[in-house]
Amino acid sequence: MAIKRYKPTTPGRRKSSVNTTKDLTQKRPEKSLRVIKKRKAGRSRGRIAVRHRGGGAKRFIRIIDFKRTKFDVPATVTAVEYDPNRGAHIMLLQYEDGEKRYSLAPQTIKEGDKVISSEKEVDLTPGNRTKLKNIPVGLDLHDIELQPGAGSRMVRGAGGSARLRALEGKYALIKLPSGEIRKVLAECSATLGQVSNPDHNLVRYGKAGRTRHRGFRPTVRGKVMNPCDHPHGGGEGSTSIGMTHPKTPWGKHALGVRTRKSKKFSNKFIVKRRYHKGR
Repeated sequence: MAIKRYKPTTPGRRKSSVNTTKDLTQKRPEKSLRVIKKRKAGRSRGRIAVRHRGGGAKRFIRIIDFKRTKFDVPATVTAVEYDPNRGAHIMLLQYEDGEKRYSLAPQTIKEGDKVISSEKEVDLTPGNRTKLKNIPVGLDLHDIELQPGAGSRMVRGAGGSARLRALEGKYALIKLPSGEIRKVLAECSATLGQVSNPDHNLVRYGKAGRTRHRGFRPTVRGKVMNPCDHPHGGGEGSTSIGMTHPKTPWGKHALGVRTRKSKKFSNKFIVKRRYHKGR
């Protein structure tokens, strides 16, 4: 997808850009594969769990098939569509028996292509899905499972791709987009290719209104608050935070602190940790 810039007719237009939709299928979403998205606004049991969330445009959730367990049945890509709930695009698959399912669209997929999911070896074309043990070393992957048959969990964001580094016994070594190298059971499934819409992170929203439409509310800096509201607060004029390390509103260290549990059960599967800036 390319990035489109408009003529600077207003201050908001001058800074903003959008993804073009010329490569997408111009159609309404499949009615049988959508449900209404209930608004939670970052709440858990009525309490704020994620700050600065709320409002936003109404959306339908597209039901995505992250398992693709319809093995050895060819499917035709009847549409490549926009999904308001994710940066990546989705493809509508129609199987030979007439069933339709949504799935994440790889980068080079287009309307009319054929894809297949199998437990055996498949053609090495983007969109085909098989077990890691059947994939040659060095290929790009996405939509990767962590447990066989549990559905995909990793590498689902726009433009993301992992690389199969090696096959060692019952495990496959995969380099993730973060730089982490991780062991995954070779019986897990993955889809070939890169996730679509790699230019998603280049979009400039340009004005506050577009961010509000996405469901994000304004964020206030801690240093402009009072001392009773934030550890960074207080002082006269534009003062610094007045401490060695930045902190959260609740006094814990922020920005650069590792939050992963040191005794997490899956640590043994991480061969190399992800990249950390300044370390």
